Amino acid sequence: MRLPLTRTSTGGDAAGAGQSEYGSDSGSAVVWVIAFSALLLLVAVGVGVRTTAVLARHRAESAADLAALAAATRIGVSTDECATARTIGAANGAQVSACQLNLAPDGRSGSVRVEVQLRVVLGLGVGPQLVTASARAARLAASGG
Repeated sequence: MRLPLTRTSTGGDAAGAGQSEYGSDSGSAVVWVIAFSALLLLVAVGVGVRTTAVLARHRAESAADLAALAAATRIGVSTDECATARTIGAANGAQVSACQLNLAPDGRSGSVRVEVQLRVVLGLGVGPQLVTASARAARLAASGG
C-alpha cells in the first residue's frame, strides 16, 4: 500500500505557514549586500569621473603655461610669437584659442597671454568636454650694466 506524500507543518497554526525557521528576515542580507555594492559602485564611478576632470584641468594648465613661456621666449626674436604658442599647445594636446601679445616700446620685451582649450572625455558617456586654461608669461628687458 502506498501512502500519499504530504507536507507536514512544523509550526502548528496557519499564521506561521510559509515562514522559514529563520523568521521573516530570511534573505534580507542579500538585499543589503546588493544595495551596499550598488552604492560603492556609484561612489567609485563618481570618484573616477572627478579624478579624470582634475587631471584634464592640470593638463590644460600645463599646456597653457608651456605655450605662454614658449611665446615669451620669442619676443624680440620673432615676429609671430603666437605661432610658437600654437605649436607648443598642439604638441601638448591643446588648441590655442586666444593669444594676446603686449610689446614694450623697444620691441624686445613684453608679455603674452595664452588661452588654450583641451577636449577630454570624462568617461561613462560624459563628454567630450572642453577644459579651458590661461597663462601669462613675460620677457623682461635686458638690464644695462
